[in-house]
Amino acid sequence: MEMQHMPVAVIGAGPVGLAAAARLVERGLRPALFEKGARVGAAIRDWGHVRVFSPWDYNVDAAARSLLVEAGVTPPSGEYLPTGEEIVTQYLEPLSRVSAIAAGLRLGAEVTGITRQGHDLMSNEGRADAPFVVRYRDAKGAHRLLARAVIDASGTWARPNPIGADGHSVPGEDGAADLIAYGIPDVDGAERESYAGKRTLVLGSGHSAINVALALLDLQEKAPGTELLWALRRDSVARLIGGGLNDQLPGRGALGLAAKRAIDEGRLQMLAPFVVDHLAHSGGGLRIEATLSGRAVVEQVDRIVVTTGFRPDFSFLRELRLGLDPAVEATPALAPLIDPNVHSCGTVPPHGVDELAHPEPGFYIVGSKSYGRAPTFLMATGYEQVRSIVAEIAGDDVAARQVQLMLPETGVCGLPSASVVASSCCGGPAPTDVDACCADDALAKAKGDAGCGCGSNTTAPAVTKAPCCQAAA
Repeated sequence: MEMQHMPVAVIGAGPVGLAAAARLVERGLRPALFEKGARVGAAIRDWGHVRVFSPWDYNVDAAARSLLVEAGVTPPSGEYLPTGEEIVTQYLEPLSRVSAIAAGLRLGAEVTGITRQGHDLMSNEGRADAPFVVRYRDAKGAHRLLARAVIDASGTWARPNPIGADGHSVPGEDGAADLIAYGIPDVDGAERESYAGKRTLVLGSGHSAINVALALLDLQEKAPGTELLWALRRDSVARLIGGGLNDQLPGRGALGLAAKRAIDEGRLQMLAPFVVDHLAHSGGGLRIEATLSGRAVVEQVDRIVVTTGFRPDFSFLRELRLGLDPAVEATPALAPLIDPNVHSCGTVPPHGVDELAHPEPGFYIVGSKSYGRAPTFLMATGYEQVRSIVAEIAGDDVAARQVQLMLPETGVCGLPSASVVASSCCGGPAPTDVDACCADDALAKAKGDAGCGCGSNTTAPAVTKAPCCQAAA
């Protein structure tokens, strides 16, 4: 079979993977879509109880919307903030039933390896002209499929970061797996019995941690014996608050404000900076040996919820030539745009095929996995990624490089380094009714201190908006 007649393999049938399939159909190309789960959106179903902070208008891909309309299905739209389950049932499942997508959809199909036909990692001659071989396993056994290109949208949900601050599991973590949850458990729903009336430590400082902490506080009102400890690896509560009312995604801003209220009211105990050193079963719960602000401490809890982010799985890509930044594990062109060590406030600049290309021609990683270990990924970003990449696969170089993406200000950024502190917002913009330059400055002044020292007391630093296209950048 000539390569131009082969399908394009898409790994993962989540929002970005299905958007890639929709873009391929739009271009007259044939998608072969592999989903490890038994249903589309399998990873999202794990946090289906969580309401996202972006409205429907940001969560539905344009090409997918058109396909749904053509199929006689009214796609969701508007300012409503859906739950993960609603995203699956009202958007992803109807899209997966569109005939041109359904024809190439393989459920319960785990991709185990990808290579070039007749070439291992070291082989050069004729490599770019050889089709990809996608090896996968389903209930019927092992199979192979030839593809002209591969789009990896498999995400990172299945690979949560461990408890250790050094990137490894802490001693005792693996043996305590029965009392540890990773991600966003349904603490006031399906898993209520595991948390009601119990003492839980939440470890993490992102929006997943805020979601879990607020859910536990809600549970606390119904089950008064419920206790919550919230541990941060770094001593920066300001980062939790984010943009507050200044966040242009209202749902996300509300999370930050609610978290700050709970802290101010003393409804939860903050531990920061807190580094876990050892875990052990003790009295039906867990004994935590840790370092808190430089001193050794011991905490006894019933459960731990770990929300310290995720990392990509490259194990099935070992025979492909990848280009990865050594720290972020994104492509070298994308990594500086998203690195939380240096990335200041504002949205990530628009990016497409040029920033996502690997040394292996025709292979691309998209979606949250394209960000490597960096956090704060929006579905809309992934939709623009696949639009650009599919245009490139289809031979439309012009459309592939006309990258356009308008996102609301995140209100959240990584802790800025000394080299960018003068032009960035520490912890996000300050609330609009506070005379401060940023969230850190506002918190310092609320405590009676002079401020955080990151800028003028009266002038907030400018928040850089993403340009609408690469030319504007």
